[in-house]
Amino acid sequence: MSYEDGWTAINLEMPARIPRTEYSAEGHFALVKAATGINVFLDSPDEIKHKAREAFVRAWNFDFFWNVLIGGGIFGELRTSMGHAVYAEGGTDFNTNITCPFSSPEEVLAFDPWQAYGRQDKAELTRAFSEHYSNSCKGNPTGVNMTGIYVTCISGLIDIFGWDMLLLAAGTDPEAFGELTNRYCSWMQQYFDALADADAPVVMIHDDMVWTSGAFIAPAWYRKYVFPNFKKYFDPLRESGKKIMFTSDGNYTEFIDDLVESGVHGFVLEPTTDMNYIAEKYGKTHVFIGNADTRILLSGTKDAIRAEVERCIGIGRNCPGFFMAVGNHIPPNTPVDNALYYNECYEKLSRR
Repeated sequence: MSYEDGWTAINLEMPARIPRTEYSAEGHFALVKAATGINVFLDSPDEIKHKAREAFVRAWNFDFFWNVLIGGGIFGELRTSMGHAVYAEGGTDFNTNITCPFSSPEEVLAFDPWQAYGRQDKAELTRAFSEHYSNSCKGNPTGVNMTGIYVTCISGLIDIFGWDMLLLAAGTDPEAFGELTNRYCSWMQQYFDALADADAPVVMIHDDMVWTSGAFIAPAWYRKYVFPNFKKYFDPLRESGKKIMFTSDGNYTEFIDDLVESGVHGFVLEPTTDMNYIAEKYGKTHVFIGNADTRILLSGTKDAIRAEVERCIGIGRNCPGFFMAVGNHIPPNTPVDNALYYNECYEKLSRR
């Protein structure tokens, strides 16, 4: 059963079957239709989409449902809109609205989130986290659920300032940008303290702190300003007995050791992060999820798809907390036959 396998892996107890999760695949309606037999389309009624989604995650045997509650909406109107390229089916996420409330790096460096956003009600935040987790469990009863935070540190600064202003500010005065980061994290600590008191036994902490090529500021800067704040964030979560899963896009291989020292229990990673490094050094002590390359599903041959599944499972097979996943989503332009073949390969190779 999916929940049992997922929970066993989270607790590093080596389920007989390698568990799995996927991201965005349930929004690929042609794939969902092929996998479930349910006639579902972009313009189908919500009840049909819901029924099809439930059938799909059962058919593909999801053991883990990635989920967070706290995103950029907590910043209200005082945040940057960077627009959005087409990703979702039908281009429903396309956005050409680009605005930034900050006009100079000096204005960014002087920013005080306490003054801008104010103190939060801990009891209300805790209630919201617990309710979000409870609703997730009701919506996804077959696997391990969670709640969590998306705008942890760098992702929050990106959301507020946008990439242009963030990079200008960081380049203008890295130390002042570090102090700004400390102010932001002290404000965000309110959310982590509330999360520690929530009911969820597993929490997702997201922070896109690197690019595909790795760190975009000197690694020493991260070690001075980011990871000490992560340690403060995670201490109350660990004290409350929660399992901390961490997600970042891009290549964060150089920071795996720092994240372990900060207190995370597991990693969600894209193909650019070195999963073999995690398996060799932390494969018996930490969860890791990934990291098949979606580009191979998009344009690869069947032989290439099978080889990619074999690569991932070969790395993770002897690691008790390994979950299989396509590390950077299965978007709706993925050929249906390729996605189905990927799942077929996973199913054939998933028994230990």
